[in-house]
Amino acid sequence: MHEKIGFISLGCPKNQVDSELMLEKLDAAGFQIIDTAYGADIVIINTCGFIEAAKQEAIDNILQMVEYKEDGAVGKIIVIGCLAERYRDEILKEIPEVDAVGGLGVNGDIVEFVNNVIKGTEKSRYPEKEKLPLCGKRILTTPSHWAYLKISDGCSNCCTYCAIPSIRGPFRSRKKEDIILEAKALAQSGVRELIVIAQDTTRYGDDIYGKPCLHELLYELNKIEELEWIRLLYCYPDRITDSLLEAMRDCEKVLHYIDLPLQHASGKILKAMNRHGDHKSLLALIEKIRSYMPDCILRTTFITGFPGETEEDFEILSQFVNDARFDRLGCFSYSPEDGTPAEKLPDRVDAETAVRRGEIIMEQQYGIFTDKLEALLGKTVRCVIEGYDPYSDSYSGRTWMDAPEIDSGINFVSEKELGIGETVDVLITATDEYDLIGTADF
Repeated sequence: MHEKIGFISLGCPKNQVDSELMLEKLDAAGFQIIDTAYGADIVIINTCGFIEAAKQEAIDNILQMVEYKEDGAVGKIIVIGCLAERYRDEILKEIPEVDAVGGLGVNGDIVEFVNNVIKGTEKSRYPEKEKLPLCGKRILTTPSHWAYLKISDGCSNCCTYCAIPSIRGPFRSRKKEDIILEAKALAQSGVRELIVIAQDTTRYGDDIYGKPCLHELLYELNKIEELEWIRLLYCYPDRITDSLLEAMRDCEKVLHYIDLPLQHASGKILKAMNRHGDHKSLLALIEKIRSYMPDCILRTTFITGFPGETEEDFEILSQFVNDARFDRLGCFSYSPEDGTPAEKLPDRVDAETAVRRGEIIMEQQYGIFTDKLEALLGKTVRCVIEGYDPYSDSYSGRTWMDAPEIDSGINFVSEKELGIGETVDVLITATDEYDLIGTADF
């Protein structure tokens, strides 16, 4: 019997897809994949290294596995992914209990790498980042009714605060036919919701077709009969074109939901971030999106405390949040990252001020979010079922307006018995802080 492998996947959905591709390769090679790291012969940790909090989470997981190893509860420890790509042999130097470290390119030869680590013939490998596989069979780690669909990898935007281009390499798209084949296979396996992801989904195709063509991809995905919902994440604001908005409006399976990370609204700060726009132009973009899809759910993220952010810059951001009235919003205080241009910028904002500003933005957003939830009272909304509680005889799930693992949820009762992954109309009867309460409406 082959060795038991425990797999820990950290970080973003893009990393999760990488893990699913590797799990399939390891399973096909005869390794026994187990649900827990405890008791594994080999533990593989697919790390994130994007911001300080992610790095700390990765290190905490590695140290936890070291404890297990010292107790005899796990065998060998292999660290891969973004943290491994970024810090390479520093990990082996700082945490010698780790048996091997592999960069992103090792994902394509993960079976060979693991076998070599077992034999003790290899401790580190860092192939070119471009050897990271973008296609292949996957073992899904999401519920069976929804899955991520990664359409490209890497990033060429080079925002000054971000280490992703140096970690994952330049932007590179998958071929359209490969994506469609994978989407059809996922749909035939029972997936009803596809969540389209990349470092920058709106740039899709620019490198291989000479122009962004996410809109063309959406028309093709919309033809897949078994699919019910298609959702877009990581849409760069500069590339929200009329063609894309028309496709979103006209394709009935494409949800009117755009994840649009804006990062700031002050033109001065955006320029320092190597991004474009200001309060006026970004508000015009939001109005344009809503002119195509008045019911569009807009999610965004902001960074407070970026170097040089004055009280005036923060006031511009605060006013923008009030003016734009986003449906979903996250805010993070700036984290200086090794090797990024922003790390060297003057006029650092102290951490306490950055955190306080972020809290103010989130307080503003909570009021807006509460208003939007209350506006749903008495309305019927399409929902997907994620769970059932036999004690309260009620179901939990998400509305079409909510992305899994990111947004809010809904709890509701039903006269009929329903199954996980089914979609159902729910009459909204109450709100509960961030969540909705309702009754299935047949």
